[in-house]
Amino acid sequence: MPLRYLTIDFNSFFASVEQQERPELRGRPVGIVPVLAETTGFIAVSLEAKAAGLKRNLRVAEGRRLCPEIRIVEARPETYIGYHRRLRDAIESCLPIEKVQSIDEVTCRLTPRFAGRAAAEAVARRIKARIAEEVGPLLRSSIGIASTWLLAKVASDLQKPDGLVVLEDADVPAKLQHLQIEDISGIGPNLGRSLRARGIDTVAKLYAADLRVWRGVWRGVVGERMHRLLHGEDVPFPAEESRQLGHGHVLPPKLRHAEAARAVLHRLLQKATMRLRHGGRYARGLRVSVDFTDGTHWSDDLRLTETQDTIELTHALNQLWERRPAGCRRRPPLRIGVLLTDLLAMRQHTPDLFALEKERAHDRLYSAVDHLNKVLGKNTVYFGGAHGATQHAPMRIAFTRIPEPEVEEIDRSFQGRLKKPGRPAPPEADAW
Repeated sequence: MPLRYLTIDFNSFFASVEQQERPELRGRPVGIVPVLAETTGFIAVSLEAKAAGLKRNLRVAEGRRLCPEIRIVEARPETYIGYHRRLRDAIESCLPIEKVQSIDEVTCRLTPRFAGRAAAEAVARRIKARIAEEVGPLLRSSIGIASTWLLAKVASDLQKPDGLVVLEDADVPAKLQHLQIEDISGIGPNLGRSLRARGIDTVAKLYAADLRVWRGVWRGVVGERMHRLLHGEDVPFPAEESRQLGHGHVLPPKLRHAEAARAVLHRLLQKATMRLRHGGRYARGLRVSVDFTDGTHWSDDLRLTETQDTIELTHALNQLWERRPAGCRRRPPLRIGVLLTDLLAMRQHTPDLFALEKERAHDRLYSAVDHLNKVLGKNTVYFGGAHGATQHAPMRIAFTRIPEPEVEEIDRSFQGRLKKPGRPAPPEADAW
């Protein structure tokens, strides 16, 4: 079968961006952390740090023990998103991007002129050169090329750093024999255990397994799709429309008490509802969760009439918070989260006829609030429940979501538009 996909996986992306931005970090072991604290874990480490035995999620204190010369750098999400966008532009000048897998991984579809091995390798090298010229030479990548996007992803992991691997149909499964079955994208620990329970403990056995086994392990058509992809059949990426949206935050020690946790929850909720409105969606449920310092957990849900109204969701959050069991009220909170659930698109929204005027008035209010926060920066206007917590829970990058700074931080394309010559600067933030 022809080669159809090319996956680009950027090596140690966050750390590489920092080394590109800061020459004094180049050639040195670097660890990226969400906050500057010895108890936190690395969210990324440089290639030099990996060579010293450091890995993602390792505690900073342990990292210093293993590698005393490690340079600790606090994460700068907006900078990484800016580089991600520049990298996409450089890649798309060579090939169309089919799917953004994450902030450090994209998959392109090979056009017919690049379906042969020599042409596919040539365009891969051209992508690497274009990135070095237009973004920076420290942004190295491993590229995998194959007949399906799943195999291209596997190929991109076979040679790191700065690799280029082509998997043709005749190479599978022979060139994958050394892999663990969990090295195949989409097979996590639970699926791995299910496969091993059926005697499938190698990639060769996985490849040879009957389609019925795949359907049984994945309990449906997902297994059939995985089987077809591993055997070289071109199956499109599954459609993705998340049915939930939320934010979480690990509280610093000084905020590990109920009053501060509640304020930060309101901050998280206001971020989530702004994203909800920006995406044109409504929520029909809210979940609040707390992990405590002693390892215990509490969460509770509330069903709602479909809404994107911050005031209504604020009342729901307060209601859930008051439903906490007595034992939870005495424990210091460590990690908190809010999740808007059972989302639906605006086209599916049915307004409440008895509250139509109120909904329209609130829509105008939130449109103004969201616009001010996009133009002048987050928390220019906020609701009072988050008072005292507006500087906490900053923008983070998750594996499944690339934030939009224009929504969560500031939309720089509006810079100066609201300021007229001779007018004073905007007042300090107001609490609503």
